[in-house]
Amino acid sequence: MKAAVVFDLAEGPVWADFIDPQPAPGQTLIDVRAAAISHVVKARASGRHYSFDGNLPFVPGIDGVGTTPQGQRVYFAFPTAPFGSMAQRAPVALQNCLPLPDALDDIQAAAMANPGMSAWASLVTRAQLQAGETVLINGATGSAGQLAVQIARYLGAKKSLQPGAMRSRSRRWTPMSVFS
Repeated sequence: MKAAVVFDLAEGPVWADFIDPQPAPGQTLIDVRAAAISHVVKARASGRHYSFDGNLPFVPGIDGVGTTPQGQRVYFAFPTAPFGSMAQRAPVALQNCLPLPDALDDIQAAAMANPGMSAWASLVTRAQLQAGETVLINGATGSAGQLAVQIARYLGAKKSLQPGAMRSRSRRWTPMSVFS
């Protein structure tokens, strides 16, 4: 199969042939349709991320969108090393595959999954945001921050406060959003 392969950390990924993955028990083989190039992916591809195990060659990419052998469209995370999502196919644990609605585009799903989950985890798990509360969202100009504003509203926050940088970002956003 073809993949973005890291043979040498100093050179970065190159489009090349790579061994075909064979799924282990409890895994499925995903035909990859879209994958995001996040900060984590770039750091792993250069060997600078703490999760890089030092083994070469490998295919970067921690998540993406694709189809299972049964034709189901899914978001997937954490392909089994040395495989990653920057390839034609990736072996992934079944528990790391989530069905996607037809209305969600492959590229949009791949791009928003990582920042969306970061925002969700911050608000739900860490902050334990409750309906009616006010939330301060630093970094609301980035993708995770913009999604955090929307997620806070979905969770029933009364107000979402964003520092003044929002004023210059877009006319759609204000430094304080009051949800009704």
